[in-house]
Amino acid sequence: MGTSFWESPFVLDPRPATVERHGDVDLHVPTGDGPHPAVVIVHGVPGPPEAPDARDWPLYRGYGALLAERDVLAAIPRLTVTSPDDLYAVAARVAAAAELLRADPRVDAERLGLWFFSGAGLLLGDWLRDPPRWLRGLAATYPLLAPLPGWPPVDPRFRPLDALDPPAATGDAAPSGTASPADGPGATSSDGSGAKATQAEGVARPTLVLTRAGRERPEVAPTIEAFTAVARRRGIPLHVVDVPNGQHGFDALDHTEESRAAVRTARDTLLDLLTAP
Repeated sequence: MGTSFWESPFVLDPRPATVERHGDVDLHVPTGDGPHPAVVIVHGVPGPPEAPDARDWPLYRGYGALLAERDVLAAIPRLTVTSPDDLYAVAARVAAAAELLRADPRVDAERLGLWFFSGAGLLLGDWLRDPPRWLRGLAATYPLLAPLPGWPPVDPRFRPLDALDPPAATGDAAPSGTASPADGPGATSSDGSGAKATQAEGVARPTLVLTRAGRERPEVAPTIEAFTAVARRRGIPLHVVDVPNGQHGFDALDHTEESRAAVRTARDTLLDLLTAP
């Protein structure tokens, strides 16, 4: 039997950080008193139903340690998605993890970033559309940036491409469970039209550090290509890290110098955004 993806080791070997479990959120804590910049690591969703808690995967524990070794306090919330309606609750949990960090006395509350992986890329729209003042940078590694063909209807809130290039409102009804303002950035109006997307014009967006795998899954690659094209056309701040020989999940599957360099570059670029004057 081969090793399952969630058992695969991280491509780097950072010094393990102290990990504090606060309910559904793990904090990977650097040494020193701080205040530290901080990052919410948003693990891929949906996970395989048989997989353990993603916070315990070597991949995400590795990212937490990788940030902590550079004096960044990382939060990893536990997220579960089984249908598009679950995205509302997951988005709220990510926003709550950011607020947990901001309330921590060890954190510089004005220097936060978010790092999205795989299917969690659908949550990026909130933060592109309506970024809070404390959001210094975003990162996305092999992200899904549009719903896949054949999916049930997905609220425009979870279409990051629409956050860059919002379509005209259609007035379609939203699924039950439409987010309230308490759900965090980008909450849609009760009519489901994604009204906050209209805020895209004139918004000063944080830079997005986008890591692209050259051997990306065929169903995911077009969403990244379309997003990148629109971002460049609209002048959205974008820093692209390419991994020409990497596959989706290269940071656990492809133990090469190319993979290791890409992960370090993405981390260091995000860190530069967090610590810029």
